[in-house]
Formats: sequence, C-alpha cells, structure tokens
Amino acid sequence: MQGVTKKMLTQLSDPVQYQLLLNNDSIDLNSYLGQHITLRFTGNIACVHCHKSIKKTYNQGYCYPCFIKLAQCDMCIMKPETCHYHLGTCREPAWGETFCFQPHIVYLANSSGIKVGITRQTQIPTRWIDQGAVQALPIFNVSSRYIAGLIEVVLAKHVSDKTSWQKMLKSQPSSIDLIAQRDVLLTVCEVELTNIRQQFATATIECLLNEPVVDIQFPINHYPDKLKSFNFDQHPEVSGILQGIKGQYLLLDTGVINIRKFTGYELEFLVMESY
Repeated sequence: MQGVTKKMLTQLSDPVQYQLLLNNDSIDLNSYLGQHITLRFTGNIACVHCHKSIKKTYNQGYCYPCFIKLAQCDMCIMKPETCHYHLGTCREPAWGETFCFQPHIVYLANSSGIKVGITRQTQIPTRWIDQGAVQALPIFNVSSRYIAGLIEVVLAKHVSDKTSWQKMLKSQPSSIDLIAQRDVLLTVCEVELTNIRQQFATATIECLLNEPVVDIQFPINHYPDKLKSFNFDQHPEVSGILQGIKGQYLLLDTGVINIRKFTGYELEFLVMESY
C-alpha cells in the first residue's frame, strides 16, 4: 500500500486503536503487532495545505509559503499566551475566530511524568493519546485559546509543560495522583488564577472539580531496549518488528519513528508474512 501520510488516526479503547493513513486508505496497525513491517519513503512530499510538490516540509507538513502565510503555523499556536489577535495582527482573523475562540481545556497528564497542557475541547482524548499520556485529567474549561494559554503559563511554573519523548518511549511511567496534584496547583496558584478571572470577567473560566482521571493503555508488547530514532530524510527505509505504538511513534525492534513528523511524505507500507 502506498500514499501520502498524515498523523495516525486514533481511537480510545483498551488498548488505543491506531490507523496509518495513506491517501484515502487506512491500515489497522494494531493487527500488525509482532510482525515485521517496512515503511519506505518514495522521495515525494506534498504540502498538507496546498498539496504542492515540495522538497522539504516546515512545521510538520507545510511548504514554506504556507508556513509563512497561514495562521495555523504562527508561533501563537505553540505558545497561546502570545496570541496577538486583539492587536489586529492575526494572519487570518476569520480562521483565528473559528479555531482560537472556541472552548479549550487545560489539563494535567502523565506522559513522561506530570505535565500541564491545553487543547480544544473537541480534541479530547486525541491530544492526550498523541502525547503518549497514560493518565489525563481536565482541570479548566475556558472560552478561548488565549485564556487557556495564560492559565497554562501560571501552572507551568510548578509542573512541566513539555513531554520528554525519550522518557515517554522507554517505559510505562509510574501512576500519579493527578487529582491531588490539581488541588495543590489550585492552591499555590490561587492569586494568579484569580487575576486571570478578573482580567477576563465576561469570559468562561470554569474550574473542573468533578472530572475523573482518564486512564489510557497503549498497544505495546515490548518497550525499546535502546532508543534509535529513524529519519526518512537520512534513511528512506525503516524496517523491523512492530513491538508497540505510543503517541505518534511506531516502536520497532530496530528503533522508533515519529509518523507525525513526516506528515506529507509519500510512503510504501509492506508486511513480511513470515519472519
């Protein structure tokens, strides 16, 4: 099977179900656990937005003109607290109104340890799965990405806002009492959170105190003994026994590959029937 890839499609179940997308085809990756697979880069890349043939991608799948032009590639997507819509300098105000001014969730997760993050309400639990979180807990529901980003900055003074992909892929992290951690953060950040509420008095800023912790199980037969990260730009063929899938990574006995990093790449997917 061959086609241009996107980030893997996921479904929360026990364990998470993964599909590799190649053009309009989808491959049930869970069914290939324990089998020898090969992913071969054909050398063709297409921008995920304009579909133009390109030699290099920016920001996980875009051509350079789209990367420079599109609001979805602006730094404020990665750092929502830097949103500049209110200054009248948004690259695409209509897109910003649709994407950024919708309900967002501030959450705690356990991926490579405890972290704080934000995502659109519609992206739960996808965002947690993509980060390789084994536990997640929503703690705030707010009406814009900007407000979520400001709350994240406050909480990130006390817990990490990043995931270590190496640590996330090495082993199953120890369980964390996320509810207890939430309560501690709400206490130590009370003044700063109150200031945000006062600054945005007419906005929705709802503290979620009754949400349950979501546990996530990933399809993993064996964690890698050594972390060798494959790169299609350096080695166009990746091959090995599929031992697990976590986040957007395939865990092979020969190394790991971040599928999302190579969005827009045309790949061949091959399975060796007996190995």
